[in-house]
Amino acid sequence: MRILLIDDDPRYRTLLRHHISCAWPDVDLVSYNPRVRGPLTPGFLAQGFSAVLLDHAWKGGSGLDWLRDFQRREDFAPVVFLSEKDDSPDAVEARAGGAFEVLGKDKIKHSKLNDALKRAADEQAKSQSRWRMSPGAKMAQDFAGCRLKAYRRIDHIAKGSVSDLFLAESAELGGVVALKVTPAIRKETGIDQSMERFLQEFEILRGVQHPNIVRIYDLGVTDDHLYLAMEYFARGDLRKRMSEGLTARQSLAYARDLAYALEAIHEVGIFHRDLKPGNVMLRDDGSIALIDFGLAKHVALKMEVTDKGLIFGTPHYMSPEQGHGKPLDGRSDLYALGVMLFEMLTGKKPFDAENHMAILVHHAKAPIPKLPERLASLQFIVDKLLAKDAADRPPDAASAARLIGDALNALPPPAATVTVPMPVLTSSHADIPAAPLSGAPEAEKSTPSGPAPATAQ
Repeated sequence: MRILLIDDDPRYRTLLRHHISCAWPDVDLVSYNPRVRGPLTPGFLAQGFSAVLLDHAWKGGSGLDWLRDFQRREDFAPVVFLSEKDDSPDAVEARAGGAFEVLGKDKIKHSKLNDALKRAADEQAKSQSRWRMSPGAKMAQDFAGCRLKAYRRIDHIAKGSVSDLFLAESAELGGVVALKVTPAIRKETGIDQSMERFLQEFEILRGVQHPNIVRIYDLGVTDDHLYLAMEYFARGDLRKRMSEGLTARQSLAYARDLAYALEAIHEVGIFHRDLKPGNVMLRDDGSIALIDFGLAKHVALKMEVTDKGLIFGTPHYMSPEQGHGKPLDGRSDLYALGVMLFEMLTGKKPFDAENHMAILVHHAKAPIPKLPERLASLQFIVDKLLAKDAADRPPDAASAARLIGDALNALPPPAATVTVPMPVLTSSHADIPAAPLSGAPEAEKSTPSGPAPATAQ
């Protein structure tokens, strides 16, 4: 028995768990706090749950509004609505609105609750059995010609040169995932280079467990395709967040947490080589996660995915050594971090030009630009990270994190009017899995407006 409980009161969740465990001691009760997480992902049907328990109200939200939304989602799991009272107006409306069962919270009894859940679970099992045999299931399980019965397609997010990216629901996980699918191309001389990169991305991420690194759930191989199921990020990427404007404090906090992520991958011999705002995603709690390791290099891997002397990455974020095809180490990623920090603080990239080659020349030869006067106290960090010679940068990501963290701690206390939650190094993931968004690699494009510059706090 797996139940999705949508409610914001931890004490009431504990009470419900007690009631339900009387009948099912091993119940998997998955809590979803609507005030923290916001609405469920559009297209999510809770197929991996026996039933959904929905509270009638929470601060700033209405369970009836959510029930109406669920009723518009064909084949959504049965909803047991927890009304204020058995005969309250919300109970009457919920019954008329399609709730499978309505129970008053004021006099709830575990026998009545568990009977409703048992009937809901039976109905859900029959519904899922019918769905799996339907033509619609076959269509929903088709991902660019690859049929994956463990997933249901919600949306086709992006199509890249070597892979397709889908938003999908996983019944096993009880949540949504980003599903990357690529053809399993083989040549007479071996497997295709794009296939090597796809396999390498999984090999790299499988060995890294860190709160600021995307979570990988599954890798699979069919006769004709490879697929990778990853965490999905409904809030989008750091580029989008930067366009809304960041304070200096927020910019430093993001940069510090990125340095922590780089420390984690560098410790196991991985260099990212394509660090940029589009490869940094935001979770619901405001924390960040580094994604897209398709161009990363693992020093211990036997296969050489890129030829020596070739340039891979995004020119605006390339270190001088990367832009000229020279050997790289972790300090090249720190240079890209410096570019991102400058951009978060000022709203513009430190080096820009009309073509890629000119940008690479600026990285190698142009003076490091100055921050605005109000941010002059942070110039030493930018100078250190953007040093032309890798030997003049911090020796490792841990040192960079300390450098940025010290500057963050030295800032004056934030104003009371700050409303955007700060990113943190660690995060709680007790709620329903929110899964990743990692698109096919694209060149970072500069726009005339750019992200808004940071304010002093």
